[in-house]
Parts: sequence; C-alpha cells; structure tokens
Amino acid sequence: MKTNILDRIVMAIVIATLSSAGISIAADGDRGPREEQKRDQREAQQEEKPRQQQKTPSAPQEHKQDQQQRERAQQKSAQDQKEQRARQQQQQERVERQSELMEKQRRAQQAQRQEQIQEQRQQQRLSQQRQQELIRQQQQRVDQYRRHLEQQDRLARERAALLERQKRMAQYRFQQEYLERVRQQQIYLRDHRFDYDHDPYFYTAPIYRYNRGGSYREINEYGAKTLRQAVNYGYEEGLRAGRADRDDRWGANYEDSYAYRDANYGYSGYYVNQDDYNYYFREGFRRGYEDGYNSRYRYGRFADGNTSILETILTQILNFQSIS
Repeated sequence: MKTNILDRIVMAIVIATLSSAGISIAADGDRGPREEQKRDQREAQQEEKPRQQQKTPSAPQEHKQDQQQRERAQQKSAQDQKEQRARQQQQQERVERQSELMEKQRRAQQAQRQEQIQEQRQQQRLSQQRQQELIRQQQQRVDQYRRHLEQQDRLARERAALLERQKRMAQYRFQQEYLERVRQQQIYLRDHRFDYDHDPYFYTAPIYRYNRGGSYREINEYGAKTLRQAVNYGYEEGLRAGRADRDDRWGANYEDSYAYRDANYGYSGYYVNQDDYNYYFREGFRRGYEDGYNSRYRYGRFADGNTSILETILTQILNFQSIS
C-alpha cells in the first residue's frame, strides 16, 4: 500500500518535471524565430535609412541642384537665342543677295534696252543737208579754237611771271607742264587732216540730250564721249594743281589756276562747242583740285597708275538723258 502511494508520488513528480521542461523548450523554440525576425527588421531599417537620406537631400544640396538647373536652362536659352539670331541673319543675307541679284538683272535689262535704242538711232543716218550743216559748224569751231590758242600764249607768259614773283614754284612747274601738253595738242591739230566726208559723227543721229544754261542740247555718242573726256581731263589737271598749291603752302583757290581759266586741254575743236567743253572741264577740275589739295580721293580714284573721276560723279555732272 505504501509502495503504491510512493510510486504514484514519484510518477506525479516525473510528469510535472517533464511538463515544465516541455513548456520551456516550446518557449525557447518560439523566442528564436521572433528574435531573428526583429534582427532582420532592424537591418532592413538600417539599409532603408541611407536610401531615404539619398532620396531626400539636405537643403544646401537642394539649393545647389536648383542653381545648376537654372544655369543649364539659361545656357540653353542663350544657345537657342544665338541659333535664332544666326538663322535670322542667314535669312536676311539671302534676302539681300536675292534683292541685289534682281537689281543687277534689272539694270542689265535696262542697259540692254538702252543699247538697242542707241544702236537703232546710230543706224539712222542724218540727211545730206544736215550733214553739210554740221561740217560747216565744225570747220568754224576749229578756226575759232586755233585763234584762241594763239591768244592764250600771251596770258600764259604773264601768269608764269606772276607765279615766279610769288615764289610758288610747285604751281609754276605745274603750269609749264600743262602748257607743254597743250602745245603738243596744237602740233597734232596743225598736222592732222580731218576727214569730214567719212567721219561717222556727221551722219550719226543724236541719242542724248543735256541741259546747259537752262536750254537742252542734243548730242550723239561721239559728242558725248568728248564731254566725258572733258570732265576726266579736268579732274586730272585739277588734282595736279591742288597738290601744287598744297606743296607751296598756298591758300586753296582753284579759280586762280591758269589751267582752270584755260580749260582747253583735250579739246580739238571737234564734235562739241568750246564753251560746253570748257564748262565740263572746269566741273572736273574743281573736284580734282579739292582732292589734290586735301590729299584724298573723294571724287576720283587711283588704279593701275592712273587717276580718273568716279563714274557716279561723272554721271551726276553730265546728266545725259536718253532721247526716247
């Protein structure tokens, strides 16, 4: 009886002990996974924190990034504006080139039409009666011009003596050179035999008109060439005279020059009146004198060793109008 009781007590103790051990083992088994889960969460949080810091920059970094973005935007805007200006410039240049080309074509067509008109008029011969009238006028002009040259010799000597007294040696040398050129011209006129019967001037119809003293005068291409020559010769002689007065340190006065008063160099007595030739010679002379005295080329140009008046100035002086 006592043995049974003891056995039961021992069995109860064993059972109680085993039950306590089982609970502890189960508790340890549950605690292990929970701790591992907590550790994983902590590691994940630690890894997430730097990423969040990267995603959410600090205030200075945000300011720097904003500034960089603004700078890039400004650079892009400046580049766009530059490219736009370049495109506009190119477009403007294209328009200007096109306009210039059209203007050249218009001028070329106008010049071509003008040449055709001139050719037609030159082919129209004057009547025999008109030709004889022109020949008589021409002979009278030549005789008058030769007498004029003889009278000019006395005036030239008086002028040369005055320049020597004034000690204007540069102007004196220029006058002597001018007189020599005129003398060579006289020799040519004396020895030259003009062919009145075959010179085209006398049977060529006029193609231009020009205004002198309020009245219009008609002229053909040969007379027009003579007046162009008058302006050019005048410019060349005026250039020399102006340089001479500058070298002499004399006050500018183109009317004081003998060459200006004479105004006959280059005139042969043919094709135009002497008064007209003198007028246009002096128009060229005063412009040449101004350029020579001031050491410049405002009205003329120097090219290939020669001086000549600008074509635009020549056109303004003569102002020829085509006879339509």
